[in-house]
Amino acid sequence: MRVLFIGDIVGSPGRRIVLERLTDLVANEKLDLVIANGENAASGFGITPRLVEELLGAGCEVITGGNHIWDRKEALEFITRERRLLRPANFAAGNPGRGVYCGTARNGVPYAVLNLQGRVFMAANDCPFRAADRELAALPAGVKVILVDI
Repeated sequence: MRVLFIGDIVGSPGRRIVLERLTDLVANEKLDLVIANGENAASGFGITPRLVEELLGAGCEVITGGNHIWDRKEALEFITRERRLLRPANFAAGNPGRGVYCGTARNGVPYAVLNLQGRVFMAANDCPFRAADRELAALPAGVKVILVDI
């Protein structure tokens, strides 16, 4: 399985390069799955519904987040509807959104993306290892590939 995992997309320069190059990369490299960290896509802080739709439309299958995922208030409600936009699974219970997404790659392989946040130099959140154990135990049996953004 050929996977492209894009690190932080930061602001308009980061979005521009993804929009300009991703389609060709997917075709030329025969990529089966594209995941991107998009939590800084909106001028370096947060992400908006429009930017999520733009990145998904460009070929990203899943967009992960982190400590900046809700820097734009419009993401709070949008993340509850868009399953492919993730926030760290180890954020406290009751936060909007989810920390794992299951899908099928272009080559037909079932996959899961798990989004976690570390705790060193970060605001307090639940243990990422316990959250990983919880989320991995709940995955469907048919998932063949698991990718983790921490």
